[in-house]
Amino acid sequence: MEESETLEFKKSTSELKEAIISIVAILNKHQKGRLLFGVKNNGAIIGQNVTEKSLRDISKAISDHIEPKIYPKIEKERIDKKDCVVVEFQGQNIPYYAYGRTYKRIADEDKLMSAKEVEKLILEKNKEKLRWDSEICKKAKISDISSKKLKEFLKKAGKKFDSIENSLKKLNLAKNKKILNAAVILFGKKPQHFFPNAKLRCAAFATTTSSLIVDRQEFEGDLFYLIDKAEEYILKNIHIGMRLEGMRRIDVPEINKEAFREGIINAFCHRDYWMYDSVNIAVFRDRVEIRSPGLLYGGLTIEKIRKENVSERRNELIAEMFHEVHFVEKWGRGISLILSKEPDTEFKEVGTHFITVFKRKGVEKVGEKWTEKLGEKLGEKLGENESKIIEQIARDNRITMVELSKKLGISEVAVYKNIKKLKQAGILERVGPAKGGHWEIKD
Repeated sequence: MEESETLEFKKSTSELKEAIISIVAILNKHQKGRLLFGVKNNGAIIGQNVTEKSLRDISKAISDHIEPKIYPKIEKERIDKKDCVVVEFQGQNIPYYAYGRTYKRIADEDKLMSAKEVEKLILEKNKEKLRWDSEICKKAKISDISSKKLKEFLKKAGKKFDSIENSLKKLNLAKNKKILNAAVILFGKKPQHFFPNAKLRCAAFATTTSSLIVDRQEFEGDLFYLIDKAEEYILKNIHIGMRLEGMRRIDVPEINKEAFREGIINAFCHRDYWMYDSVNIAVFRDRVEIRSPGLLYGGLTIEKIRKENVSERRNELIAEMFHEVHFVEKWGRGISLILSKEPDTEFKEVGTHFITVFKRKGVEKVGEKWTEKLGEKLGEKLGENESKIIEQIARDNRITMVELSKKLGISEVAVYKNIKKLKQAGILERVGPAKGGHWEIKD
């Protein structure tokens, strides 16, 4: 007989305090175990004098010094013709404390737990209760769910629509005729009425810092809508090249579309919805950042997610719904997919946010080099508005005067004058009619 993570030996009840600590350590690790008095730690049976009083003393010590309370089975037992005391205990209400401190079992030793370890233990115990997506949305009603959105989802998932209530129940998005947060943020008519963080914030910057903003937009709605808008925003604000396949022109973004779409989906799938903040997209001259509220979950580290196909889901229901329509894989392959398409992608944790950073490849085509060339052609340093106009046209060559006016915060007349100056200098050319045509920047 040997000590283990669930079995502890004590020579006698003179080691009662140490026994209490061992019981707590075993409970915190395995939630059940056995302790024997009258046995040396090497397994030798030595026995001890067992009376009704000694059994009561053990019971009282456990009752007085272990919190929360447990109710063990304490019996006198004859082992190898010697009297021993066997204590069998169990409890699910972790963490347990002995004399005001908490311990955990490692092999056959009892180790004092740090505050961080205790916090992790509490979170692990309550993680199902704490999951935002499985909470009941108390203010929402069945009438707040869009049947159109639900039908579209079920069609993509290869499932049949019954009624809103029955469909949500089959998807595990309703509990006791109450709808869950996941149902509202995925299929709600107006999720933002219930959750202010059902939002996407996007911004594009003229340089590598946030000092000069050229565009800012916000979107509200369900997660599928926000994912599409995030993808559209990135495509609109990065460079799109082309290649020919036979007679067909194929658009080629400077950042692989599959990679950044996976980054967007991950942000909405794994973000912390208890936090008020939104998912944010920031497009800089040299990079695109996808910022998600909430750090990595379940003990994951950046090193682990880069090297191993592992995933800890903060939002199990949302992840399951994304899986139903093939947005995510169950095997945690999202990070490896991103890295296979964009090997230079960076992942970092800053403050309370997880950030995915994609390097831009086509930045030399805009910004300083074009600005310098344009300045030379104009015979002067290019002004701020001219720079911004070129920047916007480089991002979207079908942008209108009205849109330029809104993005730059200047009048349409000012936009017209700046464009006229650029056209006279041979820098800018309009191809086609006012409606349906596009701009070309001449090198």
